[in-house]
Amino acid sequence: MDIPILSLLVLIPLIGAILTLFMGGTRTKYAKVVALVFTAIALVLSLYVMILPSSDLANLTESYAWIESAGIKMSIIFAIDGLSILMVFLTALLMFLVVIFSWNEEDRPNYFHALLLAMEVGLMGVYMAQDYFLFYIMWEVTLIPMFFLISWYGGPRRHYSAIKFFIYTHVASLVMLIGIFGLVFGTTGGDFSFAAVAAGADLPLMMQIFLFGLLFFGFAVKMPVPPFHTWLPDAHVEAPTAGSVLLAGVMLKMGSYGIIRVCLNADIFSAAFPYWQPVMIGLGIFAMVYGVYACIAQNDLKKMVAYSSISHMGMVLVGMGCMSEIGIEFAIFQMFAHGLISAALFMVCGLAGHNFGTRDMRLLGGMAGKAPKFALFMMIAFMASLGLPGLMGFIAEFGLLYGLWEYLVSVNLTPLILLGLLYMLLTAGYYIWAMQKTLFGRLTDKIDLEHAHDIGNIECVVLAVLAVLIALFGIVPTLATDYIMTFAGGIALI
Repeated sequence: MDIPILSLLVLIPLIGAILTLFMGGTRTKYAKVVALVFTAIALVLSLYVMILPSSDLANLTESYAWIESAGIKMSIIFAIDGLSILMVFLTALLMFLVVIFSWNEEDRPNYFHALLLAMEVGLMGVYMAQDYFLFYIMWEVTLIPMFFLISWYGGPRRHYSAIKFFIYTHVASLVMLIGIFGLVFGTTGGDFSFAAVAAGADLPLMMQIFLFGLLFFGFAVKMPVPPFHTWLPDAHVEAPTAGSVLLAGVMLKMGSYGIIRVCLNADIFSAAFPYWQPVMIGLGIFAMVYGVYACIAQNDLKKMVAYSSISHMGMVLVGMGCMSEIGIEFAIFQMFAHGLISAALFMVCGLAGHNFGTRDMRLLGGMAGKAPKFALFMMIAFMASLGLPGLMGFIAEFGLLYGLWEYLVSVNLTPLILLGLLYMLLTAGYYIWAMQKTLFGRLTDKIDLEHAHDIGNIECVVLAVLAVLIALFGIVPTLATDYIMTFAGGIALI
């Protein structure tokens, strides 16, 4: 009997979330153990999927009848391809590492870990769904646990930030839902499966342009793309470290994943591509440049890293906007790279606030001598994010800039590549500046040094795993790009 691996990737964290939720009273101390076991099982399943031969992976689909009435057909369909496999692995990995990183969480640990596992349910569903209604349901599922993580476990302005996060992302998802209904009823008349919509797509030009815009808006707010980005810095600053890691590591990728999976489907929207391509590239370049200038203006380490996510996801949008094989390939690679790097970045920032009592760079200085292990991992994360050769960030940004160059040559706008170079220079600048202010120079006397301490063994192990993976995929990127090419090499865009 075939094992329903994809269904288990959703069901395992769901069962874990339910069990963990009810581990109150004297059993709360076991909540983290249960969460660790269930996230470990999901990680093992995702690794098993990754080692499957490409022929088996292509046939890895699970379909179950769900709702079929009055001409409406909604199914539970899961599948994995070169676009989703890295996101599934990334979700399983970060969830497992976050549980370990949060091992000492003592504030209602059963609720905390139940929310993490519930989020994994939604994320796995989004990245494997092959039915538009199931995709939307799973999309909404991810919002609820993140809202409560921020609202219950966040900083002083947690309630404001949680509500702002929910309003922005939920309103955007409602716009996306309108686009989904228009797409489904304009093509199949009621069958919500991805395959049926693609097979029945014959939309007129204006309808393609309009529906593309609705769907793109819903996805772009999630990435997020300026000017609909203001929820992100607030959410990151107030969220607990675990929430920030998952928000930046995998939740932002839902937006770019949706654009590639839905908006850039040539079977549906091919006529709309030329109209939306300059919009996507223009918004992407603006996000890149705006993000780096916003980073330069920050004094809070965590807020600086939050704005850096906007600029890095802007690079992803540029790659998608190129609508070429190389652009899509390295956009996906950047999604994966940013997931690992941003996880390390937010863990480091969270440790700064916890171990030093502040994330304000104006109050820090000389911490490399006081906390050498913290300094090591901070430098690795920052160097990876600024694009140091040998680490993942370099491979991703080089490929995306090359894809942008090809596009600019094709439209005779080659001088605009200077904006890409400006982005890279300023990114390196604000990261080096942040390291200088935080780690080097004279040891600060503006914080309580008596209680300032280096990171513990648990945090070291988690950050070391991320550092090794960031270096491994930076030195041998084919470990990831071989999966991506099975998808990017088969799409026909402009």
